[in-house]
Amino acid sequence: MPEVSMDTIVSLCKRRGFVFQSSEIYGGLGSVWDYGPLGVELKKNIKNAWWCSVIYERDDVEGLDSAILMHPAVWKASGHIEGFTDPLVDCPACRKRFRADHLPGEGNCRRCPDCGAEIDLENNPPRMFNLMLKTFLGPVEDSSSTVYLRPETAQGIFVNFANVRNSRFRKLPFGIAQIGKSFRNEITPGNFIFRTREFEQMEAEYFVKPEDAGVVHQEWIKQRQEWYLNLGIQPERLRLREHASNELAHYAQACTDIEYLFPFGWSELEGIANRRDFDLRQHAEHSGKDLTYLDPATKERFLPYVIEPSGGVDRAALAFLVDAYREEEVKGSKRVVLGLHPELAPIKAAVLPLLRNRPEIVEMSRKIYTGLRKKIVVKYDDTGAIGKLYRRQDEIGTLYCVTVDVQSLEDNQVTVRERDTMRQDRINVERLNEYLTDKGLA
Repeated sequence: MPEVSMDTIVSLCKRRGFVFQSSEIYGGLGSVWDYGPLGVELKKNIKNAWWCSVIYERDDVEGLDSAILMHPAVWKASGHIEGFTDPLVDCPACRKRFRADHLPGEGNCRRCPDCGAEIDLENNPPRMFNLMLKTFLGPVEDSSSTVYLRPETAQGIFVNFANVRNSRFRKLPFGIAQIGKSFRNEITPGNFIFRTREFEQMEAEYFVKPEDAGVVHQEWIKQRQEWYLNLGIQPERLRLREHASNELAHYAQACTDIEYLFPFGWSELEGIANRRDFDLRQHAEHSGKDLTYLDPATKERFLPYVIEPSGGVDRAALAFLVDAYREEEVKGSKRVVLGLHPELAPIKAAVLPLLRNRPEIVEMSRKIYTGLRKKIVVKYDDTGAIGKLYRRQDEIGTLYCVTVDVQSLEDNQVTVRERDTMRQDRINVERLNEYLTDKGLA
């Protein structure tokens, strides 16, 4: 398939209501985005597909929704307060701040990527800056009231390990999963919704016996890769990359990234890590609570190892949009199609009256629309000629268009047009629900 540029995707997202710049009327807020009417539906569908795959289709994973604000001691125990940092350096000319390892140049002689000034790292050494966003809880703003917006959802799972295990009578292996917002004061965000300061994560922590961690880790890698493929991602644009020993996080025994070929190159879509027992051990030591697991068969007590598949909703949305976008020539004109998988398409069907100045056609169309929207996400549109309406629905990924015309008034049949093939079927209105059900929609 021809390469699609980021500019094309960004333009489509704004023009059709997928993603808008946050606070745009005030000049925007850097790397913060709002999801519009279609974007929020796409994100909801991605999250639903993940929730079904990770929780509903398994019998060994429980759901959770932990709070964004947590006791500051959580972040001290996890190492985020001391270690969640980036090496930053200030440009002596423009005074802007950059990641030291992202500066062009060699050795200690680097250049500012913004103004081009020389940056001497020997005399201007990098300083470590914490990426967590702070706020205050209560009426007094001092160090005793400092709390953090969580930089990841994982710690909310770890501190609830015993709660879920005991309340749900779980035995190893079992997992806890959640979807939620996280926040990071990223210094070098960019590439649209790929790297942002406010983002949504889909994370699971799967607790296993230490000796089983290696096998289970590989099983999760396979399952998570298949999830993207089953939702339509082209296999040639997806790859696995195992972390080298010198790039592993300090808590990880192994980690494999699922990478996607974005317009800006191969980048991480999701990481699947073997976190060992680091997190439970840290929280047990700092809280004084016993987080060990008693094996009912062997009577052995130990801290479980954890396998963590962690993906981003926003990155997944971007990958699905890029992967689904295509342009075709139809009868001498360009047709833009967003070929999203049926589970992900924001709108499943659109009802289109051929003539909006004919009250009886409009009435019939509205009746069909009202009946369908009780079962599927369907939209009514009479704001243009039928050809223009078809193109509009193609561009936002709508699976089927139901057109009501003059003949419909006589034979009670409508034309159903399929997005990808543009095939048109003449269907009796009374069979419309059955037809869409057979297509997997209603």
